[in-house]
Amino acid sequence: MEKTILDVEKTATVLKLLGDKTRLTITSLLSYRECCVCEFVEIFDMSQPSISQHLRKLRDAGLVKEKRKGQWIFYSLNKESDTYPLIETLLANIPDQKVTLEALEANGKQITCD
Repeated sequence: MEKTILDVEKTATVLKLLGDKTRLTITSLLSYRECCVCEFVEIFDMSQPSISQHLRKLRDAGLVKEKRKGQWIFYSLNKESDTYPLIETLLANIPDQKVTLEALEANGKQITCD
């Protein structure tokens, strides 16, 4: 597989976006499964508009993609993005966030948006 080299500006944009703890954590959580805004509201104890703003920035940069299911929007990592290898490297070097999703489920607070 050929290595993709990003230009400095694009790399700086990704690093700036993921320099925010909330957006970095959202990205890490999305590396395990798609999530709905309501789940992030529960995890971060933040307002829905605040979470949506973070997700909009990630989406606008092409780092995440969204999929509608009825009235709900689910977010996932955009693995087709040319920035994905950089994101993968960053996520490999931070603490595992899977336990956060497991705790949400264990506490009965995982939201099912159907």
